[in-house]
Amino acid sequence: MTASVAERRGTVPGRDLGEGWAFERKLDGYRCLAWVDGPSGGDGVALRSRTGQSFDAALVELRASLRDQVLGRAILDGELVAYEGDRTSFQRLQRRIGVRPLPGAELVEVRLVAFDLLWFDDHDLRPLDLASRTEALRQVVRPGGLVEVAEPLHGDPAELLARACAAGWEGLVAKRLGSSYQPRRSRDWRKLKCTASQEVVVGGWTEPSGSRTGLGALLVGVHDETGLRYAGKVGTGFDTDDLRTLPRALTAIERSSSPFVDRVKERTAHWVEPQLVAAVEFGEWSEGGRLRHPSFQGLRVDKDPADVVREQWG
Repeated sequence: MTASVAERRGTVPGRDLGEGWAFERKLDGYRCLAWVDGPSGGDGVALRSRTGQSFDAALVELRASLRDQVLGRAILDGELVAYEGDRTSFQRLQRRIGVRPLPGAELVEVRLVAFDLLWFDDHDLRPLDLASRTEALRQVVRPGGLVEVAEPLHGDPAELLARACAAGWEGLVAKRLGSSYQPRRSRDWRKLKCTASQEVVVGGWTEPSGSRTGLGALLVGVHDETGLRYAGKVGTGFDTDDLRTLPRALTAIERSSSPFVDRVKERTAHWVEPQLVAAVEFGEWSEGGRLRHPSFQGLRVDKDPADVVREQWG
């Protein structure tokens, strides 16, 4: 069984959560807003990341499914995912809509798991509580296509998380049932993770050594009140395609000085504009604010680098 981050640290996940919370499966995908004009509205379907990137051209079949399944004019919030068995795979998703779509990408099926409804037929639902919005969402989305509605889970968070980790999920998202919709980070939505993961801003890279080609490691950081704070280097998790394509993306945004507010002692460092966001898994944070044993999972096109801060769990 996979142990949760909280279990490994001897704490109880969600220990400060009282009554009035629901839980959903934490998905490994891209956050996405879907605008739907409805079956009588012609095409009128748009898929956008939180940073405004369009997925329209890449996901034609998903847009068609949205037109068919959504019973009116609506704006949905959800997650774009690609399944590998019954698990979501960020690597498979990147083959289709990542920074570097790969040959055979059209064979990867991408679904939208919708978990919130912001507007429906000119009615603004954002001020309503979460329970009301999710009930409306279930009525608005017809089953049977590429659009799924997230299933709410209820119960003790520790027990739910244990089952989620045993099933190989990323973890859970806890949501306060009485909360209105917030377009930004909020304590009304909490992450309970099975493995330690973190989004980081790429600030540079090092030269390869030995038999490695392309790059040695990514130099990464997270924002705090002082600016972009160095969080260490990521030197594992790259596949052959990463080592071929990442150097091109990095050299295109190279700069002469470090973007980090603290000094980074790397003899072969190259610096870049802090424009790329990477997902990493890691062991734990050191007392000095460094990631221990981080492993590269992929670049995220749906995240604004300015929003990347150290994650808080539970």
